[in-house]
Amino acid sequence: MGPTASGKTGAALALARRFPVHIISVDSAQVYRGMDIGTAKPSREVLERVPHGLVDICDPADAYSAARFCEDVPVEVRKARSAGRVPLLVGGTMLYFRALEHGLADLPTADAELRERMEGEAAARGWDALHRELAAVDPESARRIHPNDTQRIQRALEIYRLSGSTMTALLADVRRPEPVGTLVKYVLAPPRRETLNARIAQRFDAMLDNGFVQEVEALRARGDLGLNHPSMRAVGYRQVWQYLDGAFDRAQLRENGIVATRQFAKRQVTWLRKETDAVWMDPDRDPVVDRLTHVIESMS
Repeated sequence: MGPTASGKTGAALALARRFPVHIISVDSAQVYRGMDIGTAKPSREVLERVPHGLVDICDPADAYSAARFCEDVPVEVRKARSAGRVPLLVGGTMLYFRALEHGLADLPTADAELRERMEGEAAARGWDALHRELAAVDPESARRIHPNDTQRIQRALEIYRLSGSTMTALLADVRRPEPVGTLVKYVLAPPRRETLNARIAQRFDAMLDNGFVQEVEALRARGDLGLNHPSMRAVGYRQVWQYLDGAFDRAQLRENGIVATRQFAKRQVTWLRKETDAVWMDPDRDPVVDRLTHVIESMS
């Protein structure tokens, strides 16, 4: 586990050179086909050489969820074990990790049409008005969600409008996923925020150099995608889409993309700090691959 740009994929692939592992992606964007550069997805050659699960399993026009993830992971774990491989979960979508271990509330799936209408409401009335609406129907969720966190405001209101129940009430009713065995958890995270921020800027620049804008242009050209789709809300994709809409120039695209990724990483670290039974490692100072090698050998 770890925030974006912390070196998780590199460590996993290094382990794949030492052990027969089956990497299971824990990434809510890498599930989508055609979203390769902006998700830092492993190359075609790597995906063919090293078994990966939950990569390229979904069309960007469709929704993928934590509930589906909890259904898919046990299948991938069984596949790994039947092939004599070590199941290795790798990624930064903390909600998925949490749902797999602790269970998941039975929440309604995303509704693209409703989200589009809510985007229109927000444009007309402002997200602060929608946050006040949320506070009126679900004060507990409104207290937990910052007025500037538009994605979570939208999701909480979407749940209420679709189900008639509040997110608070539904979260209190948790269903347990199929057990996958004992989870041994390691976090890769630079201890200094400045180090992670530098990694993020370097990686976003590399994405732009490698054709990130052209990738989003191709997705736009399909004609069936928009910012109301969960796939296009992934960090970076939303900023490139807005750039292609003419909202700002390329220099501002770089700035907005890096800032959005830093904010995303900060949220990831906040989630990770709740993982009190995880071992933290500094990817720049600790012998990550050697330590994980010993862990895998001890489990064999």
